[in-house]
Amino acid sequence: MDRPLTMANLLELFVGTQDDIIGKFMLIWSQIKVSLVVPFLRVFMYINLVMLIMLFTEMVYMVVVVTTNKLFGKKPEQRYKWEQFEDDVELGSSVYPLVLVQVPMFNEREVYQLSIGAACRLSWPSDRIVVQVLDDSTDPLIKSMVEMECNSWASKGINIHYQVRDNREGYKAGALKQGLKHDYAKECEYVVIFDADFQPEPNFLAQTIPFLHHNSELALVQGRWKFVNSSDCIMTRVQEMSLNYHFKVEQEFGSIAYSFFGFNGTAGVWRMAALDEAEGWKDRKTVEDMDLAVRASLKGWKFLYIGSIMVKNELPSVLKAYRYQQHRWSCGPANLFRKMVFEIMRNNRVTWRKKIYILYSFFFVRKIVAHIVTFTLYCVVIPATVLIPEVMIPIWAIIYIPTIITLFNVVGTPRSFYLVVFWVLLENVMSLHRTKATFIGLFETQRVNEWVVTEKHGDASKVKAATSESQSRFRIGERILMLELCVGIVLFGCACYDFAFGKYHYFVYLYLQAIAFITMGFGYIGTHVLST
Repeated sequence: MDRPLTMANLLELFVGTQDDIIGKFMLIWSQIKVSLVVPFLRVFMYINLVMLIMLFTEMVYMVVVVTTNKLFGKKPEQRYKWEQFEDDVELGSSVYPLVLVQVPMFNEREVYQLSIGAACRLSWPSDRIVVQVLDDSTDPLIKSMVEMECNSWASKGINIHYQVRDNREGYKAGALKQGLKHDYAKECEYVVIFDADFQPEPNFLAQTIPFLHHNSELALVQGRWKFVNSSDCIMTRVQEMSLNYHFKVEQEFGSIAYSFFGFNGTAGVWRMAALDEAEGWKDRKTVEDMDLAVRASLKGWKFLYIGSIMVKNELPSVLKAYRYQQHRWSCGPANLFRKMVFEIMRNNRVTWRKKIYILYSFFFVRKIVAHIVTFTLYCVVIPATVLIPEVMIPIWAIIYIPTIITLFNVVGTPRSFYLVVFWVLLENVMSLHRTKATFIGLFETQRVNEWVVTEKHGDASKVKAATSESQSRFRIGERILMLELCVGIVLFGCACYDFAFGKYHYFVYLYLQAIAFITMGFGYIGTHVLST
């Protein structure tokens, strides 16, 4: 029977001859492992199992609610009055409310014409719509091109305003906030926001504005994203699967059960009165859209998500752009949770049920636990148990629950079901980046307010044409992702050890996961493969 690990016992091991130093060190390791490593890993595993159960029950609940509503034909928009606007002989177009369309952009050379054109083609009386292009571009040539495009549409009778600032303070939130200060903007009853790569259908306003106009309790109507470049590469296919789950389950569930969800920052219509009551845009975080949504909800306003209203947009097809986007999407919500947790708890305008949903389900489980448990369980605990076989992970935690969670995520994108293995491997790789960003947000380290605009390309063919031109500009530090590469090497080592000596036979998964980490570590993913 092993003796308890004490300093006296350790000293005894070094007494005697030096012929068996390796054996003595192995004995020391065995005692340390039994006394410290095994208990620590077992506790860490239990913590991960708790987080896994939290995530699993949350997902099952959402899927059941959304599926039940679909089976019984209870669409969320059927709870609210909707009547089409009709021209009045006497009043004319004045029966239509005045709408402001904001299009923020920053150095959007490839997509500015698409977004401005789509905004100007919206079907709405010309005297009841104002298009506002908020250009924060730092490239003089791009600024002149955007201004010329706005002037071109103005010459066609479109009420379009080209607005610039002398600084980028507050980034997107600062631009939107500044745009609302103009006199013509203050006259509008509703404001629509489209990011630079979004292309709404002409009938977008006709489908959304009536909900707000006839239901005074509604503050926001959110549309769904439709991805124009989802077939570019495996990375965009994986993003499509994850985002389809987000819209078809998370957003729809929030709309059905609590009339609350995170505003996606674009493809949505806000009631000006609600935006003003929530104190407008704030630039204290990099998720200004979620910040505004939470503050408006705490004022008692309701939100409506309509999945049938889809707006075309572009997914990041370059790894560097995707990583920056995921950093912002993971760091921002965690930091917002840190800043607003007590404000939400003290609020007396909404029910405790809704406050618990926002704090526990919306923030803690989906924005924090989901990122952390994906990395720590599948990329830390599983390989650790290969080296420490005394700790055994229950089969339900490594097979049954993960399989169900995976099916929930991919079933919304049937055409990509055959890519399910790639989805699992790439999501696990990105969980490292998301977990790091989550902790940055929670502890407010120096990158907490980092904002890098997601790079858009408009047409995948342009990316391929520009690849050879831009490859030489990448330094080796940008090409190699050391953290992912190191994790991949460690996982590969664990896989080899498991193949040779292991008892749980995790090596097939570990080999595949190691290859995924190493592939991303060298930047070999996306439409633009980085090279020296």
